[in-house]
Amino acid sequence: MKIGVLLSGCGVYDGAEIHESVFTLLAIAEAGHEAVCIGIDKDQHHVINHLNGEEQNENRNMLVEAARIARGEITEISEITPADIDALVIPGGFGSAKNLTSWAFNGPDGTILPEVKLLLVNMINVGKPIVALCVSPVVVAKALEDSKVKPFMTIGSDQAESPYDINGFVEGLTKTGTEMTMKLADEINVDKENKIVTAPCYMMKSDLITLRNNIANAINAGIELI
Repeated sequence: MKIGVLLSGCGVYDGAEIHESVFTLLAIAEAGHEAVCIGIDKDQHHVINHLNGEEQNENRNMLVEAARIARGEITEISEITPADIDALVIPGGFGSAKNLTSWAFNGPDGTILPEVKLLLVNMINVGKPIVALCVSPVVVAKALEDSKVKPFMTIGSDQAESPYDINGFVEGLTKTGTEMTMKLADEINVDKENKIVTAPCYMMKSDLITLRNNIANAINAGIELI
């Protein structure tokens, strides 16, 4: 099977989270399937210096940056349809909330790139699974907002340490029509009805082994829904 991996750039603060992206590719390979990396030929919202957290005065293209993770083997989103893949995974990173959507700036009132919405809605319409990692449930929520589909997802838990405002995210996601549940860093959530799997990943304080297992469990659950 072919499993799409939608990358929003390269780097946690302005693109796709690299650890999550690589562990996604590893989990797909370990499951015996082929990853199809997908990128978007548009500039990312901004560029962040990952050493000091400061914004840099330059522009970077999401597709070009994501190709760093994909080792050059990446397909532009306009060339992908649900017929080309059996499932879709969206790693986390601020790119999901800054590039694929504007959630980081406008919360639940933010926008989503139309090409991203189209792919996600079409995947749901044909009954193919979506796995959203870390903060990427916001992408799914914005894609399905105002539709008949009401996803059931997690973005983490307020019962353990997190670097982010989990309750704030839960409140915002609920406003989009999403049903939310709390899950820890070693747990996943499976929405069997809509074939959506979500996992907290780095939304919670985690380590590489816990992260790797969380992603593998989520992807394997997604594969079971195919």
